[in-house]
Amino acid sequence: MSIRRAMALLGLVTTLWCLPGIGVRATHGAHVAVDEPQYLLSATSLAEDFDLDIHDELRDERWRTYHEAALPVQTKRLPGDRQVSPHDPLLPVLLAVPMGLGGWVAAKVAMAMMAGALAAALLWVAVRRLGVPQGRAVLAVACFSLASPLAVYATQVYPELPGALALTLGVGAALGPPSKRCVWGVGLAVTAMPWLSVKYAPAAGALAVVVLWRLAAGGHRRLAAGLAGGLIVSGMAFAAGHLAIYGGLTPYATGDHFAGGELTVVGTSPNYLGRSRRLVGLFVDRNWGLIAWQPAWLLVLPALGAVLRRRPPWWLVVVAPLLAGWAMATWAALTMQGFWWSGRQTVVVLPMAVLLVAWFFGRSWLVVGLVAGATTWWWLVVDGLRDRITWVVHVTGAGAPVHRLLAPLLPDLRTPGAGDQARFAAWTLVVVALLVVGWLDRRDQDAGASEGADPDGAILDLHRDRAVR
Repeated sequence: MSIRRAMALLGLVTTLWCLPGIGVRATHGAHVAVDEPQYLLSATSLAEDFDLDIHDELRDERWRTYHEAALPVQTKRLPGDRQVSPHDPLLPVLLAVPMGLGGWVAAKVAMAMMAGALAAALLWVAVRRLGVPQGRAVLAVACFSLASPLAVYATQVYPELPGALALTLGVGAALGPPSKRCVWGVGLAVTAMPWLSVKYAPAAGALAVVVLWRLAAGGHRRLAAGLAGGLIVSGMAFAAGHLAIYGGLTPYATGDHFAGGELTVVGTSPNYLGRSRRLVGLFVDRNWGLIAWQPAWLLVLPALGAVLRRRPPWWLVVVAPLLAGWAMATWAALTMQGFWWSGRQTVVVLPMAVLLVAWFFGRSWLVVGLVAGATTWWWLVVDGLRDRITWVVHVTGAGAPVHRLLAPLLPDLRTPGAGDQARFAAWTLVVVALLVVGWLDRRDQDAGASEGADPDGAILDLHRDRAVR
């Protein structure tokens, strides 16, 4: 099967697979909850009024069709009686047309279609940029695209999935031959990510820095200068746009929760040492950790250890955004256990982890992970459709066998007791051991030498790509 057909099929399957998640309520009092109504109200305002002022939507209770309970207040009144949601505007822009045509359900369908596009883009990057054999790449991408948290956020109205898609496309452009097309692709991706959420600026910045360094080191100084100049203009437009819309450099300037200023979004007195436990906790927390719902995420650790030792030509382009995003989720996020489904703070960079797993692991591991994650996803959907769980907070009634098997082994880091502390210490050792296992792995690196990979680092030009197809 050609790569194009494989991409189309995987994208379609992923979209259809994720759609049933729309039927699972966010909370028992709402189809969408927490920040989701704010994005939908902004999309409604853009569709009808062509602006982000939602004071009339709030006044007319336009949220009643998808949020039966009283809507929590997030905005503060601005001069002229304006109210603007404290969230970046690009996701409402993307959802304005579907929201205007079909309401919240159509908006969620559009989100699922973005998940399909992400799966297709990941497959292309894995095969055409990293040189992963196509069959293995399909298994790796399906293993994670059809499971938590990517499948969950495929129907949650948050910018995580669009941000992940933008980053993946940017990495795909960055790993192409140095050209104006590469520069434009990277520039657009890096520009889009902060407009989806300012939280994605570190991952976007890491990608930009690596690409600029690679271009300059490779003697492509004119391209590097063009990219740097474009990003400076982009940054100025971001600052000017936010000052005009929100009255501050971030959308948090319009939030009623941040009376102490925009920077209080990271906490009024953050304990960064205490937050450091999230380095591991983001993997292993009983309800908010990645492996609680898809244990195959543990495969990322030996893959990361291996890539840090072997350092194939593409490694820094993939790893730098992943580490930057993980650091953001560890130290800058107010909490990892908020009113959302697990993994939210990491979703934007998880595609980079998928690429590492596709590069390092064989098909047998991926098949096991696919079965475990896909089974858990469908169990969650069925439990949700029967009102046993919701996507926000109420997950303790989940009957998924893999989760029920793992839960007693995982620490609950919300209010950890002595047993949880012991389990956390044990899992910390496991995490370190898995990184070491990957570092010490001595197998031949078949992925880097397989179909399509360029040993000199300028991976696949477009003419060769067409010739392979």
